[in-house]
Amino acid sequence: MTRDTVLKAVSVALAVARSRWTRWIVGGLAAALAVWAVAVEWDAVVGALGRLDPAALVLALVATAGNLVLAGAMWRVALADLGSRLGWATAARVYFVGQVGKYIPGSVWPMIMQAELASDHGVPRRRSATASAVSLLFAVASGMLVVLVALPFVPDVLPDQLRAAALLIVPLAVVLHPSVFGRLADTGLRLIGRDPLEHWTSLRGTLVAIAWGAGSWAFAGLQVFALAVPLGAPADARTLVLCLGGYALAWALGFLVFMAPAGVGAREFALAAVLSTVLGTGEVVVVVLVSRVMFTVADLAAAGVGMGLGRWVRNRPVAVS
Repeated sequence: MTRDTVLKAVSVALAVARSRWTRWIVGGLAAALAVWAVAVEWDAVVGALGRLDPAALVLALVATAGNLVLAGAMWRVALADLGSRLGWATAARVYFVGQVGKYIPGSVWPMIMQAELASDHGVPRRRSATASAVSLLFAVASGMLVVLVALPFVPDVLPDQLRAAALLIVPLAVVLHPSVFGRLADTGLRLIGRDPLEHWTSLRGTLVAIAWGAGSWAFAGLQVFALAVPLGAPADARTLVLCLGGYALAWALGFLVFMAPAGVGAREFALAAVLSTVLGTGEVVVVVLVSRVMFTVADLAAAGVGMGLGRWVRNRPVAVS
């Protein structure tokens, strides 16, 4: 396949993606798949919820919301670093509505949806798409950082292969250095016939984004901890650290299985393997199931909030540096 053929295919794909009908079809499909993911597990979830006390569920829901908010903050920092600073309400509309695209198999749909939504606010598509791509790398890097911090406290939990996998943070840190990532991003844009970025990421912005990412994993681990303790897991610091590192590792493995919608399957398997060191098999199933459904429902609720903000923020200007 020649470069001209590739460029023509990219142009056609972009033209289709910019259609309002395409937005509605892709968004509707993503939302339908997310609802279906909850519906098929509903009876099991109702039974599982009966084994958890209300206080634990409230804490888990708050932690779930905290994870989503800080992940959105990480994306907003990445976009601002690249030259477009969105207000919090505008960023919520773009990020949370676009995130529903992860329930469509493949990893590109959130990026496409966020690029289209951000373009409503004057953000160049290549800039918002790059922000979404680098945010995923920030998420993986911050997740691996959490795993590395947790390992000394739970040295007997992970096999040597997974410990070695956590060291992928070293080459990832090299890729995320602004001078390296900027050149890689510009090269990729040129290959598909797009203009290079006006701004590269900065070291300060990268560190701030990774800090937000680490905070989001802390909330995700707290959610799992809140669900696991009422079912018999020890309510101690070791269990908390295990949940923090376990969820971050499970997410990273789910991300690598990019064809699975939202990492489904791989993520649950990895999280179950970690939790099996402190819970019985039946209890592990309850925690994994309820955790997944909580995140899915939270994604849908956040997208609903984002859509509600849409009319208010649609025509608001964007600060461009």
